[in-house]
Amino acid sequence: MLLFLSLLIFCVPSGGDTSPITCYNDKGDAVDWFYLYKLPKEHDTGEMYLLLDKGSEGWTNGKGTVNDTTGALGRTVGQLYSQGENTEVAYILYNDQKPSEDLGDRWVDNSGSKGGHTKGVVLLDKNQGFWLVHSTPHFPPVRQAGTFSYPSSGVNNGQNFICVTYPLERFQTIGEQLQINQPNVYDCDVPESLASLVPALADLCVKKHPSVHIFPHIKPVSNRSVTLTSKAGTNFISFAKGASFDNDLYHSWVAPSLQSDLLVQFWIRSRGILPSDCSLGWKVLDIKLINPGQTFDFKNSQDHSKWAVSTTAGGAGSGGGWVCVGDINRNQAEEKRGGGTVCLQDPVVWKAYRTAALQCQGCGGATGQC
Repeated sequence: MLLFLSLLIFCVPSGGDTSPITCYNDKGDAVDWFYLYKLPKEHDTGEMYLLLDKGSEGWTNGKGTVNDTTGALGRTVGQLYSQGENTEVAYILYNDQKPSEDLGDRWVDNSGSKGGHTKGVVLLDKNQGFWLVHSTPHFPPVRQAGTFSYPSSGVNNGQNFICVTYPLERFQTIGEQLQINQPNVYDCDVPESLASLVPALADLCVKKHPSVHIFPHIKPVSNRSVTLTSKAGTNFISFAKGASFDNDLYHSWVAPSLQSDLLVQFWIRSRGILPSDCSLGWKVLDIKLINPGQTFDFKNSQDHSKWAVSTTAGGAGSGGGWVCVGDINRNQAEEKRGGGTVCLQDPVVWKAYRTAALQCQGCGGATGQC
């Protein structure tokens, strides 16, 4: 009887949310990472999405809509709103278009705005957490909103998300990368119990809307790339640039670093779009027509995503081609703004994105097959 009571006490939850802070897939399984492609509005809905997580063989149709709290995005970001007054959890929400600026179908070209053109969510506790990098304006809601929701301004056009689960020790480096990006932080909390473990994130939270001079004790860094190893051991490369970098992320840095020709998807409905460029030995070609997962064709003008894929899978033993998902575009104004991308070398992810790129602009200006 005593043994039975002991087992019963051990098995009954002590209260509160004890699930690990992690990326979740549509089934509710904790996953090391996922990619999510929110498709442009077609016919009656603009909330359908594709999902690719570790262990899958390619894109799969999302469960319901991107606004569903039981889907991958809702389950993952929804953890922020289920924590209550938990003083053992830290978070940073940043976006160059914060939620209060949600204008529905009306778009504001803020390519000349101050601060980084960068969007994301960081959520962690003393064990682990996730970093979600995305392209959606006005997302997600502040924690005081109390619940997960997807903004109307993110419906019409395609959007991209990458979520990676990291152990605690990675988040100081993530915070340093974000400092370089100069993000517009609109909601955050890094409690005392975590501030000494992730001081870079704590600085971001205390000094919201950082400029290049906001950390006077730190010499400004124009750009830095670091390897971030996920909870399960997958290596990602984070490229972060600040305003002082004053150049195109993809052509001047990512392509030479990865030693790969790149096809790049970005938001073209802004000023000073940069054409395809082959001048540094590595080709960086602008994507014109897209069809991820054999869904339907759509133009780059319908896609607000920012991603890049290497043109080839690489040679034998290379580990596959590269895919980079980030938050900055190829235009003149954003050469002078912070932003970045997170890259992975993986054959399944590479094939999913490479086959999505149908037509590209050549360096001579003509559009043809990618």
